[in-house]
Amino acid sequence: MNFLEVVRFSLRGLSANKLRSALTMLGILIGVAAVILLVAVGNGSAKAISDRIEALGTNTITVMSTGRGGSSSTALTKKMADALIDEELAPDIKSVSPVVSASSATMTYEGTDHAVSTFVGTTPDWFGASSTPVEKGASFTTDDVTQGRRVVVIGQTVAEELFPGVDPIDKQVTVSGALFTVVGVLKEKSSTGFQDSNDTAVAPLTAVQQVLAGYGSLTSIIVEAKDPDKVDAVQSEVSTILNQQLNVKSATSSSRSGSGTSSTPYRIQNASSLLETQTETADTFTTLLGAVAAISLLVGGIGITNIMLVTVTERTREIGIRKALGAPRRVILTQFLIEATLLSVLGGALGVAAALIGSHFTIVGVKPVIVPSSIGLAVGVSVAIGLFFGGLPAARAARLRPIDALRYE
Repeated sequence: MNFLEVVRFSLRGLSANKLRSALTMLGILIGVAAVILLVAVGNGSAKAISDRIEALGTNTITVMSTGRGGSSSTALTKKMADALIDEELAPDIKSVSPVVSASSATMTYEGTDHAVSTFVGTTPDWFGASSTPVEKGASFTTDDVTQGRRVVVIGQTVAEELFPGVDPIDKQVTVSGALFTVVGVLKEKSSTGFQDSNDTAVAPLTAVQQVLAGYGSLTSIIVEAKDPDKVDAVQSEVSTILNQQLNVKSATSSSRSGSGTSSTPYRIQNASSLLETQTETADTFTTLLGAVAAISLLVGGIGITNIMLVTVTERTREIGIRKALGAPRRVILTQFLIEATLLSVLGGALGVAAALIGSHFTIVGVKPVIVPSSIGLAVGVSVAIGLFFGGLPAARAARLRPIDALRYE
């Protein structure tokens, strides 16, 4: 009996129990699709976060207060931000953007309310430093900040919620009882799925302090280097100036990972370091998701073993007749191995197709990004499962003695 005849017998054996074969393949299908899709979700989430960090620019650092010291004297202030603009002490700094943020500020236009997740007060340099360009209209000016003019640049989500089908430029909105004039709309940004990057509004620092945040401390200070290669130098310059402003004598500069010493009342985050850390975290997260999904493949393999054992039991008499007619042991072994492998291969192929279809949809707010290697790995594992878990039933069938098989009822 040649190999093609063995394959034909295997296909006939599978088609004899269509529902059983279909359910077995379904287990493999779910396992393969889960592995590919969960790895794709992890990869998509990592890509979205990395894109956001890269969008900040690898030539920027962010200074935030740690609150150490227990007094307002350790808070970041506008005076400290101004002190960073010093050609002698900080020759590598291109721009400095003080930032205050008010969360969940409600904007109203003609009776329609929208709670903006992030309301930012800053200076015009912020748009360039944070890589947040204005798509329509214009940003506010330094004079607007100086005069405290109530003008605002809104994100795409805010524009869609408050001004559906209407040009928002020069329209007036109410924020905490104060009128702001919309002067621009930000260019759309990608979101991670957990936070909408386009649900934001940006206004002059002085206006936000007057209406929302008060004249207290800053939320952060964004410092832009003249060149990406100068980021480490800028970080050192910022630390030196802030130590002088805060009268920190024994503090050392913040480490590259973004955490300062125990006596430093501020923390410096380096965008390039954040990107590196995020990449490592994302790889771990994706591996964990893939490992969890692989459990379903194992369950599918156990299902194949169970089904093939039942099949061998049901076809014991048939096996005995074939062996009595001269079928060698290897033919019986090969037939049942092929049956198990076909179940896993067909289930794996359908699982890949299901995963590719599912990748076109957004899952938990994340656009999956298929990793080609995960497809090859999942299919390879499914084939290995067919061979491994089908081996025990196939060996059991091949070991049957013809006389015992013929007497089996």
